[in-house]
Amino acid sequence: MKIAIYGQYYQNSTEPIIKDIFLFFNSNNVEMVIEENFLDMLYDKQLVKKEYKTFSPSTTLDNSFEMLISIGGDGTILRAAAFVRNSGIPLLGINAGRLGFLAKVQKENIDSLLQYVIDQNYTTSERTLLGLTCEPHNDAFEELNFAMNEVTVSRKDTTSMITVETYLNNEYLNSYWADGLIISTPTGSTGYSLSCGGPILTPDVKSLVITPIAPHNLTARPLVIPDDTEITLRVTGREDQYLVSLDSRISSVKNESILKIKKTDYKIKMVEIPGETFLKTLRNKLLWGEDKRN
Repeated sequence: MKIAIYGQYYQNSTEPIIKDIFLFFNSNNVEMVIEENFLDMLYDKQLVKKEYKTFSPSTTLDNSFEMLISIGGDGTILRAAAFVRNSGIPLLGINAGRLGFLAKVQKENIDSLLQYVIDQNYTTSERTLLGLTCEPHNDAFEELNFAMNEVTVSRKDTTSMITVETYLNNEYLNSYWADGLIISTPTGSTGYSLSCGGPILTPDVKSLVITPIAPHNLTARPLVIPDDTEITLRVTGREDQYLVSLDSRISSVKNESILKIKKTDYKIKMVEIPGETFLKTLRNKLLWGEDKRN
C-alpha cells in the first residue's frame, strides 16, 4: 500500500498524532510519500529520522497511491485538494485542529480508524468543486482555479460596501449591496456561508448556496440553487479592486471584471470511515453537543 502524507504543524496537538501515524504505518509496512515542505519540518523538529520519498505542488500524484492523508484541520484538507485535483485519489483527514467537518479521524482513536485504511474497509463520497474564470484574464486563477468550499468576493482596503451584480444562467438575479458574496458548495455550507446565515447542506445535495455578507438590504437572504447553474458576477465599488478567494487562496481583481462560476466536470473523493459520518459530526460539533449514544 502506498499513501501520500501532507500536513500542517501545530506543536501542542500535532506531534503525538504525527508520531502515532508514522509508527502505525511503518509497523504495517505501508509506503509513505511525504510532501517535501512538511517532511523538512518533521526533520527540523526531529519527529522523524528515516528517509522518505517526497512530492511537491509541481508533482502529479498517480493512481499508484491508495489515498492522500491530510494532518491538520479542514483548512489543511482544502490545501491538500490542490495535490489531488482530478486524479481521483481519495482524501482522508486526520483532525489536529478544532472544528472538523472534513478532517474526521480524531486523535483519540487514530490506530483503530487507520486500521480501516489497512483493511480497505472504507467508502468514499464525492464532493463538488467550483471552477472560476475571469474576464479579463487574471494570472492568479490560471493554475488553481477551483474551490472545494466556496468562491467569495469581498471589499478591499475600504469600509464601503461593494455592489455584486449577479446572473444565473445569464438571467439577472440581483445586485447585492454588501461587504461581499459567498458562492458555497454543500461541503462549504458548514463554513463561511454558515457564519453569514447560510443553510447547512448535506454533502450529497446537488445544490449551491449564494450567501450575502452583511448586506445593506435586509431582504437579501441566502439562496439555494441547482448545482448545474452557471453564476456570473460583476463587481463594482469605490476602490479600483476587490478581493476574490477560492477557499484560502486570495487575489485582487479589478472592478468591472466578469467572474463566471460553475461546478467542475470532476469531483474530489473523501474517505468515509465507518461510524464517522457527516450527521455524527453535525451532532457533535455544531447543533446539539456531544452525541450521548457514542
